[in-house]
Amino acid sequence: MNWKNENRPWWTPRRMMAAKVVTIGFLTLLLMIPMMLIESLMNERERTAGNAVEEVGQKWSGAQTVLGPMLTIPYYTTQHSEKSGRTERVVEMVNILPDSLDIIGDVRTEELRRGIYEAVVYRSTMELRGTFVLPPEVPLRPGDPDFPLEDAMLNLGLSDLRGISEPVAVEWGSTQKTLDPGIRHNELLNSGVSCLVNAQPLAEGRTVSFRIRLALKGSGSLYFAPVGKTTTIALRSNCRTPSFTGAFLPANRQVTDSGFVCDWKVMHLNRNYPQVLTGSDRQEAIEESVFGVDVLQPVKRYQQSMRSVKYAILIILLTFVVCFFVEVLQRRHIHPLQYLLVGLALSLFYSLLLSISEHTSFGLAYLIAAVMTVSLITCYMAGVLKLRRTAMAIGGLLAGLYVYVYVLIGMESYALLAGSVGLFVILAVIMYMSQKIDWSGRDAA
Repeated sequence: MNWKNENRPWWTPRRMMAAKVVTIGFLTLLLMIPMMLIESLMNERERTAGNAVEEVGQKWSGAQTVLGPMLTIPYYTTQHSEKSGRTERVVEMVNILPDSLDIIGDVRTEELRRGIYEAVVYRSTMELRGTFVLPPEVPLRPGDPDFPLEDAMLNLGLSDLRGISEPVAVEWGSTQKTLDPGIRHNELLNSGVSCLVNAQPLAEGRTVSFRIRLALKGSGSLYFAPVGKTTTIALRSNCRTPSFTGAFLPANRQVTDSGFVCDWKVMHLNRNYPQVLTGSDRQEAIEESVFGVDVLQPVKRYQQSMRSVKYAILIILLTFVVCFFVEVLQRRHIHPLQYLLVGLALSLFYSLLLSISEHTSFGLAYLIAAVMTVSLITCYMAGVLKLRRTAMAIGGLLAGLYVYVYVLIGMESYALLAGSVGLFVILAVIMYMSQKIDWSGRDAA
C-alpha cells in the first residue's frame, strides 16, 4: 500500500490551476449576459434614432419619387354589357409618355434635429423639359368624337404632396398653366398634380413641348421614373455622402467634399413598358424602373458600436488569460471576484462607447471609453498585484487590443483577413507563454 499517496492533500496545485481555468471560463460566459443586454440596448437606441428621423420626415416631407409627366387622353369605345345585354358606350383612358424628358435639378440638404438625433432633409428645385408626339398606335384625328381632346390631362406623379413648396407651373406649347392637386383619370399614378391641356396639336401631327418648374422638399431620397423615350437627368447637390441606387446608375458622377454632380441617360429600350399605356397593369413595371439618389447622412455609430460588441468576448477572454498567466508566473493570487470586476469594467466600455458616441464622433467616443477603461483596469490591477510594471504591461496590452479592434471596425474588405491573421498571432503568443507554466504542478509540489 502506498501511504505516501494517501497522505497527499486532495487540493493539489494542479487541481487548483484547473479549477481556476474552469472558473475563468465560467466567468467569461457569465459576462456574455451583460454584453447581450448592451447589444439589445444598442438595437433599441438605433430604432429610436430611426423613429426620430422618420418622425422628422413625416412632418417635413418623406422620400420623393417623380413619375411623369404623362398625357392622359380619354376615348370612347363600345362594349357589350352582359348585365343589360346591350352594347354600351364606355370611356377609357390612354396614357402617352413623353418622347423626350430632360430633368435638371439642384438638391440642397440641411439637418434638422429631434432631441439628440439629426435628420437630413432637402430642398430641391427642378425643371422638367421635353416633348410629346403622337404615337402611331393612337389614332387621334381632329374632330374625332371618340377622342375628346379638350379633356386631355397632363399628370405629374409625386409621392408626397406635402413637399411642394411653390405653385407648380407648366408651359404647354405656348400656353401657361398651373397644375392642381390630385391625379385625374390615370390609374398608373397614386398621387400628384394635374391640369387640363390642349391635345389638338398632337392630333394634327405636331410636336408639343412642355416645361415644368418644380420646387420640392423631401427627406431620405429623390427618385425618378424614366418615362421618356429618351430620359436624361442631371443633378447637383451639396450632399457629400450620396448613395446612387435604383434600376439605373449614373452615367457620370463626381463626389467631392463640397457635394456631388451626376447625370443619367435612359432609353425606352432599357425599361419594360411601352410609350402608350392603358389601365394599371404596368404600374409595377414603372415602379421597378425608378432610380435616383439617397441623401441620408450615414449614421454609422450604431453599426460601428454593434461591430465592436462582436469582439467583446475576445477582449474579455484575452484579458483574463493574461491575468491568469501573471497569477501563475508571478505567483500572485487573484480572486475570482476580482476577475469578475475586471470583466464588468470591460463590459462597461461598450455602454460608455454607445452613450458618448451619441454626442460626438465615434472615433472620439471610442478613444474616451478606451482610455477610461484601460486606466481603471490598470490602476485596479496595480492595487491587486502590487506590481506596478506588471499592471502597466496589462494596461498596455489591453490598449493594444482596443486599437486592434478599432482598426478592424474601420476595415470593410479586409476585416476578415486582418482579423484572422491577428487571432493567429495572438494564439501563437498565448501558446508560447503557456510553455512556461508547469501544468502538472510538480514544481509546486
